[in-house]
Parts: sequence; C-alpha cells; structure tokens
Amino acid sequence: MKFLRRFLISACMAMAVPCLHAQFYAEQVLNIGRNVLSMEDYVLAIQYFNQAAQAKPYLWDPYYYRALAKLMLDDFHGAEADASQAIDRNKYKYEAYRVRGFARMRLGLDSVAISDFDKGLEYVPFDKYFLYYKGVAQASKGDYAEADSTLSSLLNLYPRFEDAYITRAQSHLMNTDTVGALTDLNQALSINTNLTQPRLIRAEIALARKQWAEGAAEIDTVLNLTPGDASLHVNRAFARYNADDWAGAMEDYNYALDLEPDNYPALYNRALLRFQVQDLQGARKDFTQVLKREPDDFPARYNRGLINLELADYKAALADFRLIAGKYPRFYPVYYAMSRAYQGMGNNKLSADYFFKANDMVTRYVADPKHYKLDRPTIQQGERRENSAQKSDSPEEVMEHFNELVTVSQTEETTPVYGEKLRGRVQDIDSRVQPEEAFQLTLIDPTDELHPRTGTYAELTDINTSHWIDSQLFLTNRSTTPQEPELIQSLFDTVEQMNRSEKTSKMRPVDYLKRAVALSALKNYTAAIADLDKAIELSPTFASAYLQRAPLHVPALNMAEGAPEGMLAEAEQREALEKALADYDAALRIDPRLTYAMYGRGCVLYQGGDYQGAAEAFTKAAAMQPELGAAYFNRALCRLRLGDKRQAMADLSRAGEDGVVQAYNLLKRL
Repeated sequence: MKFLRRFLISACMAMAVPCLHAQFYAEQVLNIGRNVLSMEDYVLAIQYFNQAAQAKPYLWDPYYYRALAKLMLDDFHGAEADASQAIDRNKYKYEAYRVRGFARMRLGLDSVAISDFDKGLEYVPFDKYFLYYKGVAQASKGDYAEADSTLSSLLNLYPRFEDAYITRAQSHLMNTDTVGALTDLNQALSINTNLTQPRLIRAEIALARKQWAEGAAEIDTVLNLTPGDASLHVNRAFARYNADDWAGAMEDYNYALDLEPDNYPALYNRALLRFQVQDLQGARKDFTQVLKREPDDFPARYNRGLINLELADYKAALADFRLIAGKYPRFYPVYYAMSRAYQGMGNNKLSADYFFKANDMVTRYVADPKHYKLDRPTIQQGERRENSAQKSDSPEEVMEHFNELVTVSQTEETTPVYGEKLRGRVQDIDSRVQPEEAFQLTLIDPTDELHPRTGTYAELTDINTSHWIDSQLFLTNRSTTPQEPELIQSLFDTVEQMNRSEKTSKMRPVDYLKRAVALSALKNYTAAIADLDKAIELSPTFASAYLQRAPLHVPALNMAEGAPEGMLAEAEQREALEKALADYDAALRIDPRLTYAMYGRGCVLYQGGDYQGAAEAFTKAAAMQPELGAAYFNRALCRLRLGDKRQAMADLSRAGEDGVVQAYNLLKRL
C-alpha cells in the first residue's frame, strides 16, 4: 500500500494540472513548495504556493508560506498582506502573527508589530522569538524601559540566548547607558567568544571614548574571525592613527584599498595621511579618485587645491578653489588659498583683493556672528568623529573637520534577520566552500557575460541539430532554476503542454527527457526521475537520460515525504549515491568519452567521502576536456582533504583561469 501511495503521488506531481481531487493536488503542490522553501529558492517556492492558493483559496497554508518566502526576499509589504490573508482564514495559527509582526517591524510600523507579537504570545506565552522581536520593536520605538523588561523576561527563560543580550545592549546604548550595554555585550561573549557583533559595538564605544588601544584590539579580534572586511581595516587605521601609529594606519588603508579599490573612507583617509607625511603626489592621486566618485565632496576638493598649491600647480589649485567659492561664498579659507595661488602666479593685485576679502569676512563675523555667518562644507560620505558634531562655526573650528578621518559604522541595525533556521547563513557566505556541482540539462539558456560557455557532447548535439524536440537543450553545472517569474512560468507551461500531449499521442524517450528537464528545474525531482525511468525503459542506450537522472537521486531523497531535513539515515543516503554512481557508469559504458559523466562520477565520490577516488575521476575528466575548470576546482578540494596543499593551489589557479570565480577566494585564503 505504501508503495502504491508513493506511486500515485509521483504520478500526480508530474502533472501541472490536478489528476486527482483538487484538495489532494493542493496538498502535493504545497508539500513541494515547502521543500523548495527549505532549500532557500524563494522565487520558485512562491510559484508553487500560487498554484496551491488557486486550487484551494480558502486554505491558510499557501498564504503563510508565501508570506515567509516574500519575507526572505525583503518584500515586507507583500509578506504583511499574505500573512494577513493567512490570519483571515485561520486566526489560531500563531506563526502568521510572527511573520506579519516582523514584516510590519521592518516597515517601521512598530506599534502594530508589537500588537501582533502580543497576540502570538497569547497562544505561546514563552515563545523565544515572539519575545525577542517584541523587545526589538520596543527598542526601535524608543520604549527602552519596556524593551528592557521584555528582553529581561526572555533571558530569564533562555539565559544563553546571545542575540537577546546584544539587542538589549543596543537598547541601552540608544538610551545612553553605556555601562549597561557593556555588561550585556560581555555576557554575550561569555556565551560565545566567536561573536563579532558585540566586539564591533565594544570597539565603537572604545573609539568614542578615545580608548584607541582598546578599540584597535577589539577590531584585531574581529579581523581574525572574519578576515577580508575593508571597513574593519578603515576603523582600525583610525584607532592606530590616533595612537600615533601612522605606519600601521597606512598599512590598513593600503590593505582596505587592495580589497575594495573604490572604498571611499579608505581613499579619503589615505589621502589625508599622505598629505600629512608630505607624499603630495600620492595624496593628490587619492583625492582625485575620491572626486571621481563624489564630485561634490568639497573638503576633498579643498585639500586637493592645497596640495596643488604645494606643488606650485596654481591653475589647477584655482580651478578647485573657484568651484568651492561658487558653492560656498562665505567660506573664508578658500579666499586666503586663492590669494596664495595668485601670489604664486605673480598677480599681486588679485592676491591682495582675495586676502582682504577673507579678512573682512572674519572681521564681520567676530563683530556680529548672528548676521555674518560662515559656510561649513561637509564631507559627503562616512561618519564623523565625535568632536565634529559641534554646531559652532567659529573661525577656529570651521576648518577642523576638513582634516578629520572618517570611520565606517560596523554595527548592524537592531532589527534582526527573521527566523532561527536561517541565522547561520551570514557567516557562511565567506567561510563555506562548496564543490562545483554536477552538470544537468536545462531548457533555459544559462549563458551570460561571466559564464559565456556551456557544455555539450555528441548525443546532445544530435538532439539539438536534428530538432527531435521543439526546444533547445543546454548543459550547465549552475542552477537550472531561473529566478525570473516569467521563466518559471514557462517551465510550468512546458510541463502542462506535454501532459496534454501525452493524452493524445505516444511519448518518445526524448519527450520524457524534455519534460524531466523542466521538472528538474522546478525541483520536482520525484516526477523527473519517473519520466527518466520511462525514457530509459524505452531506450536503454539513451546516455542523456542517465546523465540527467544521476544528480537527482540525492535531492529526491531529501525531498521525500516525511524526511526531516538533514536527518536522513546514512544507509538511505548511501543508496542514493550508489544509484547516482550507477547512472554515470551506465552513461560512460554508452559513451566512454562523455566528460560530464566522468566529472559527475567524481562529484558523487566526493559527496560520499572517497576523496582519492573523486580526485582520480576529476583527473580523467580534465584529461578529456582540459578547459573544464570545475574539474580542477573540485580536484583541488579533494587534494586539500588529502593534505596536498601545493597541488591544490595549482588546481585552484587553473580553475580560476577557466572561469571558476570562487577559486580565487579560496586561493587567497590559502
């Protein structure tokens, strides 16, 4: 019975229109959508939830899950509307209040967000995230006492919830309670010493207190945990400069600009530092780069003018000074500077005129500051030092911020990322290295400027040139699921059209392949495998069907009904890998020169932990097709696993040459 039920489910999934009762269809589409959502393919998940909502518009589930997908895409208006639809259909589903509350919080609607969190707490009074988000919203609203009470209640229930300590610390800071903030930050770090956010906040507190050594030490630790952040080097340089470590500051600015050549704060600060150490040519070059990005940055323009004065390039200096005077006619220092420029050019009359004009401006200001105010051009980007927040425009202070370093805020907003399951992804962006994937067929042309080439082989060329199907097939190892809704819809339309055709005409192996390719892109792996089974049954020497089916076995197992994510039995996982390996071996028996089957064989062996066998397969694939960068990259990962760093680095270099972008990131880290 269980086998029969799974067979019926698979058959139904292969259809884009219901083959059984609408309720049954809606449940199956909803199940696929939930699995796709767990794989973080939010655009495709929304398409599935659309179908479920159309089939059964009174169900709350499609609207709730669609709201969740929209939330992950930062579509907060759409998430709020869908969560409201879910609540209208079932007011007892408290999860929808959490999603709607979070969306409203991100829209700045803190009061109504708090109402949603309170409603959820009526159903689950001790829910960690209802309490947490409520505390965040209260702090954002400025209700610091209420936020402290909510977060304290949360921490009484969950004393090791580090994010709550960080949020309460930020609330304390907004309420000017630095001591309370530091206490909470220290507590968060006692729970997890690898947290970066508390250290960044402590660094900003130290810099605000002019505790330069302490601030630099905090940033040192963060850089050890998360190397490669240009803004961290900018802020450490600021601390080093103020501690009179100018060489260390210059080193940080240079490194930040190696990471991000157009980094504004690093360019501006390095220019100032170069000016101070009389590297005039270097300073002028940096200020010129700043002005290309920010033409209205008048402090940069003024400083470049002063540098041109020092270099006796008086015409260039005057060009900068005139622009400033045109924008800020009461900015007296520019007239003193113009006086110097004309003096250098030998025009004593104009030099005297501008000198007396500046003197008169200062004299009038001193006599009556209210009626004779001075202009104060400001830096366009970055954050000012504490003393630059002064509002006075006295002659002594008006130039102060022209020669100040800028810093970059490293602390995140109080508003957190939604959901406990996805919180780990931020640090994974830089640290997780994934092997290049196996190749699959797709109906959507995957080529773009960064990936101009797609793979091909003899049988695929025959299919495309002989026009056995009315669509072109492409081979790629990038995602075959498009992000554009119209392209996703075209895949659904393809499946539906072929379902109708199947009722009136006999399907050929290549027809089953085409529908399987569309279903694979839609992540309906069970139905795709069923179609490929039929193609192989009709044509046992159909290499493309084996090549397409091989990489589907493991994801199909992961999406099987009732299989908890990441909790599959080792035996089941091993069986799926063996099926994939058998398919690649079958394809190679049919075509021993099928590079992509040999490469796929290596991917399976790597996934199964056989790094030596995988490396040998990737070596054979690279021998068959020397420009296959993915084979070099994956072989590099195998060699790293086997302890051969030197050969791995050579492979990464070759992979980068052949277009595998992540090879350079890994090579740099090695």
